[in-house]
Amino acid sequence: MRFARNPNNRSGDYLEGMLSDYVGGKAKVKATKTGCTWLVTALTCLQLAFAVYATILLYYMSPSVELRTKPEFTWATRIARNMKQFIIPPHVHGRYQEAASLITAEIFSPITPSQVCEHERIDFMQKKSSDVQMIKLKRELYDEILDFQSKTIGTETLSELMAMKSQWDMRGPNRPKVTVLLNHFKRKTLCSQLDSLLQQSLPFHQVWVLSFGSPNEHSLKRIVESYNDSRISFISSSYDFKYYGRFQMALQTEADLVYIVDDDMIPGKKMLQILSHVAGIEKYKNSALGSIGRILPFRQKDFTFPSYRKFRSKEAGLYLPDPAYDITVQKIVQVDFLSSSWFLSAELVKALFIETPSTFMTGEDLHLSYQLQKYRNAGSFVLPVDLTDKETWGDSEHRLAYVSETTVIFKDIVQVRDDQWWRALSTGYVTQWAAMYPQKIDALFYAHSVDEVKALAPLLEKFRSSVGKKAYIVVSGGNFCPCEDAAAALNWPKSVCKERRFKIFDLQVGALSRASNSEVPVLQAVYSSLKGLIKIHNPSVIITVTDIDPNVKKALKMASETNVNGTALVLLPRSSVSKVLWMADLRSTALQNWNRMRISVNIITQSRAPSLTRLLKSLSDAYYTGDEIPVSFNMDSKVDEATIKLVDSFEWLHGPKTLRRRIIQGGLIRAVSESWYPTSDDDFGLLLEDDIEVSPYYYLWIKYALLAYHYDPQVSLPELSSISLYTPRLVEVVKERPRWNPTEFFNRIHPNTPYLHQLPCSWGAVFFPKHWREFYVYMNMRFTEDAKANPVQIPKSRTNGWQASWKKFLFDMMYLRGYVSLYPNFPNQASFSTNHMEPGAHISAKDNVVRHDKADFEVPLLIEDFRTLLPNGKLPPASKLPSLNLFNQPVSLKGLKAAGAKLGQDVLPCNNATEIVTVDHITGLPQQCSKFI
Repeated sequence: MRFARNPNNRSGDYLEGMLSDYVGGKAKVKATKTGCTWLVTALTCLQLAFAVYATILLYYMSPSVELRTKPEFTWATRIARNMKQFIIPPHVHGRYQEAASLITAEIFSPITPSQVCEHERIDFMQKKSSDVQMIKLKRELYDEILDFQSKTIGTETLSELMAMKSQWDMRGPNRPKVTVLLNHFKRKTLCSQLDSLLQQSLPFHQVWVLSFGSPNEHSLKRIVESYNDSRISFISSSYDFKYYGRFQMALQTEADLVYIVDDDMIPGKKMLQILSHVAGIEKYKNSALGSIGRILPFRQKDFTFPSYRKFRSKEAGLYLPDPAYDITVQKIVQVDFLSSSWFLSAELVKALFIETPSTFMTGEDLHLSYQLQKYRNAGSFVLPVDLTDKETWGDSEHRLAYVSETTVIFKDIVQVRDDQWWRALSTGYVTQWAAMYPQKIDALFYAHSVDEVKALAPLLEKFRSSVGKKAYIVVSGGNFCPCEDAAAALNWPKSVCKERRFKIFDLQVGALSRASNSEVPVLQAVYSSLKGLIKIHNPSVIITVTDIDPNVKKALKMASETNVNGTALVLLPRSSVSKVLWMADLRSTALQNWNRMRISVNIITQSRAPSLTRLLKSLSDAYYTGDEIPVSFNMDSKVDEATIKLVDSFEWLHGPKTLRRRIIQGGLIRAVSESWYPTSDDDFGLLLEDDIEVSPYYYLWIKYALLAYHYDPQVSLPELSSISLYTPRLVEVVKERPRWNPTEFFNRIHPNTPYLHQLPCSWGAVFFPKHWREFYVYMNMRFTEDAKANPVQIPKSRTNGWQASWKKFLFDMMYLRGYVSLYPNFPNQASFSTNHMEPGAHISAKDNVVRHDKADFEVPLLIEDFRTLLPNGKLPPASKLPSLNLFNQPVSLKGLKAAGAKLGQDVLPCNNATEIVTVDHITGLPQQCSKFI
């Protein structure tokens, strides 16, 4: 140890002098030098002893040390005790030592649950309703739901469920791992929940206690630590993740199943075993299971839906189980959403986050069940209980729901939740009401933009204004097509977007996918929503525009194909929407067959390029309905170069184009009869010679007539073999060929009624597949080079002498078997096709001047919508169509058959005048003679 020199210290100088003398070896100072060394040594030892003593003294004088419990260090202890009295007064020392002892105990002593647990005080009875009417209404609704589910999906009691085979073995190696998530905020139930979980008949894998933004975080943490169980973890955050945070945490588990439990639920000791067993049953694997659920509102008599909290209303739905109304769950019941607890696989939890919730403040329970059904086809079920065994209950103390606070009773929260479930129902959530009462509507319109809403508006309005018709519109919503803008485009009040009434459905697809550059979110959202809406409303058709976004079109197509009852996707060109208002006049059963028919255009041409150019232009300029329409060109061997180049360069936008050319000249009979042959019973052939021109409405007439008279299951008209585009002005089968005007002829019925005529048309007609096959066989059996050798001679018909006409054989077959064609009938014989009477196989000319009077054959084309000209603005019922024989005389369909039977010249001899030949419609071969009705 070094000492600092002090100039006033004379003893220091003296010591220094003695040391110098000693070093110098002076004998006279030897005795003095020995005494000084001893003094230095003594001082050094004293200093060291003091340091040791001071250290010990400081330790034992510490307020945190209880001297009585330490070994007696005699003098040090006694001194320390005496010194403490002077250094720290007794009253201060006592308080300080007490606090220090508590801190030390907290650090070093174990905490037990009994020291830190708190419990909710429940000093009231379970609420019970005394409202007899409400009890009756609730019970009736519950019984109706159970009865429906027992007949459709089947319901089981708890004992029946536990007897069913499960993939999980509760006692073997295949025991499931279950992670339990307990979300806590203010309620004092954590200890009760942990005690119950620790006593479960099926041990849990892990328990995660979650505290998000809770003011009780510290006490919750102490409770978890007091259980001293490595399987129980505490997870906290100062940020409040609200009701969705626990589900986000559930995604992190590696367990097979997760059990998410609210802080007001104390599960019975058998719950994990029961839940795991049921979750392993094949029927319920893809499900969310729980102990409490809700049935959402039913539709009221005014066609609106009430609030789920509406008082004294049966339609407000159910809360299950509901002790207030003595409603218990003794059979498993499917609900619209679960509350308070959810048991499912972690994989299913992912569905909760496919769509962004409308709010994170509430509604996670509904959103989960809605998303599970929408994207995973998964149901939500409340498990039954054994009323005699409280350990099977998932909610052993229901009164906890009334302790502290709950979000579902405040007015603003009720409104939010009402808006939420209505949005779910509007976007395809099949609630129990929807399952029990499937709807049937005629049309569901879909618009992805406001412009598409405007394009579809005329047809939508026609459907909605037609008696007995139901039609709604679905809009994409969000930034694609805001509901309010769509309503304005339809001249509807914007309030329709908020009303709980079926009219307009806002999918909010734009809000869902606005941050994505991928088409997947749009396709997925449209498909999943439309699939649900189709299941709920069962539309006959989904109507949209042809040029809609391709991905949306795919989604609509996939959704329409999910309906087992049949929903046709109708893709209309915008220009045609206002021209097909007749769709609203068809029965729903007919509309469903919109896409069944396949109409092909078959053109017979030779060497009339200018005529063909005119025909092709009229075909290209016509209105269509989005169907695929194949076109074929049938050319004989002597076709000229101009025609070949024309058909080669022609672009047909509505389907495939086929070119056929004969090697050997076949003539008109072969050219026409071999131009088309049906590939199925839904394949229809339109035959057009190149000097024909068609109206812009020709295809719409064909489509409308086929749907009304051939594809309506409620219509039976087997005699109809073709649909004519042309209205004749002459009675061509008699020698005099007098003029004839159907408008005047049918004036007493209706001047513009369509009619049935036993007259085939070669100037623009669609032929039916079954009858065309029949015609092929008939012509093959009756074809002769010499017309006089033909055994069929229709009395007084000039067709008997026709030799080079394929139509002569069709005349004969139709007469013998009572077949008819449908003919249009409009003022001045305006038609959907006309013949320009240009020189050809049947039109003779000298020096290129036609010998026939064009006025007798050329008719004006309809260039305005024909619908308004029809009786009452629509095609009349099939039973109201007048029918004419070959000679333009009114004869019933039965009378036409009788005339053919009377002639008796068919390919099979029928001995009875009440029989006609019937054929196999697949081969066209005659089978037998059958009585006609």
